Amino acid sequence: MARTVIAVIVGYVTMFVLVFATFTCVFLLVGTDWSFKPHSFEASNRWIIMSLVANLMIGIVGGLVCALIAKGGKAPLALAIVVFVLGLVLAIPSLIAHQRNANLERTGEVTQTEAMQKASEPVWVPFTFPIIGAVGVLIGGKLKKKS
Repeated sequence: MARTVIAVIVGYVTMFVLVFATFTCVFLLVGTDWSFKPHSFEASNRWIIMSLVANLMIGIVGGLVCALIAKGGKAPLALAIVVFVLGLVLAIPSLIAHQRNANLERTGEVTQTEAMQKASEPVWVPFTFPIIGAVGVLIGGKLKKKS
């Protein structure tokens, strides 16, 4: 039981760190104009697609880490449930940010901090992350069994 709990926690922390690192690096590499639609803080379609793919890949890594630590059992399923539930809870603030930032205009380059504070995305996007993340975790958990 303790191994399962540790596996879920380490899997989730791994995903958290990878999300932060991935999105920080991608924003620094591609810049403001690639990340946002022109003159706004609304995420570009390229950013949304990258986010969805990154979310799946990060979920796979988190699920694999969880499965490796747990050495069998239902730990990846537990992690997938945690990712799904916490993802839905964390999607709610995105709705508030979307309403608050919907009409903001962007001029030129912005700092990463400003981008994080003012970014908005279509309402449906944050609700896909828990689903995609949970599916990724389950896929990653299955990879352990094949190796």
